[in-house]
Amino acid sequence: MPELPEVETVRRGLEPVFTRSPIERVELRRADLRFPFPPGFAARLAGRRVLALGRRAKYLIGEIDGGDALIMHLGMSGSFRIDAADPEGVFHRARDTKAAHDHVVLHFSGGARVTYNDPRRFGFMLLVPRVELAAHPLFVGLGVEPLGPELTPETLAAELAGRKAPLKAALLDQRTIAGLGNIYVCEALHRAHLSPLRAAGGLVDAKGRPKRGLVDLVRAIREVLGEAIEAGGSSLRDHRQTDGSLGYFQHSFRVYDREDAPCPTPGCRGQVSRIAQSGRSTFFCRDCQK
Repeated sequence: MPELPEVETVRRGLEPVFTRSPIERVELRRADLRFPFPPGFAARLAGRRVLALGRRAKYLIGEIDGGDALIMHLGMSGSFRIDAADPEGVFHRARDTKAAHDHVVLHFSGGARVTYNDPRRFGFMLLVPRVELAAHPLFVGLGVEPLGPELTPETLAAELAGRKAPLKAALLDQRTIAGLGNIYVCEALHRAHLSPLRAAGGLVDAKGRPKRGLVDLVRAIREVLGEAIEAGGSSLRDHRQTDGSLGYFQHSFRVYDREDAPCPTPGCRGQVSRIAQSGRSTFFCRDCQK
């Protein structure tokens, strides 16, 4: 499943098209994706303008004039392709996926169009009133955004205090930090030299204050996510950018999918190990991650 950097990369690629011109019409080539489309979905979007395209965790959210919010999720294999009537236009993109999996086409005034392609159909699109967004079941209880100002060592200490769960499991809990996934948790823990197996609450002192390791972890989370976004995300299976190109942060992985490779930490003589935690692969160095 695309993680936060991949979704943010898609958001940045779509934003200029989504916010430039009104939606002229919406073409639905099936009645559902993971869920059925809301009643009147295409008609409710026709003639409307997307005022802003944002992201919450791994969800794309289009702010629609008139008060609605368009929620989009990529699922396991969803992707957006941008095309334009003018082949010289800045939004021209090569066709890179099978037309049989093109399920939604948004036609914008001026000729640009955005096609949603999803072979596995685990993605979805919803329309909800913006005033109800915060209370929507998808967003209630979500933790802080890892790239927002709310993520600080102090806020994370308050979430982890007293928790005996393994640190990696606590970080993957979307109620702790919204949008963090398996790849980037592994990478951030390695940069912070923290074992994924240690108790999460062990990073908080008796007075509820963050220990040095937690300060390092917050910095590492921001760094690895920022670098991944600049690299266009990580392309392991299905992820493509909106221009059809691959992300390339996977070439910068320090531990993820690097089992038995030498640990890249300067001076460390260990090697990358892989274990299973809650059904997911965890990659880390037993020597320098404590």
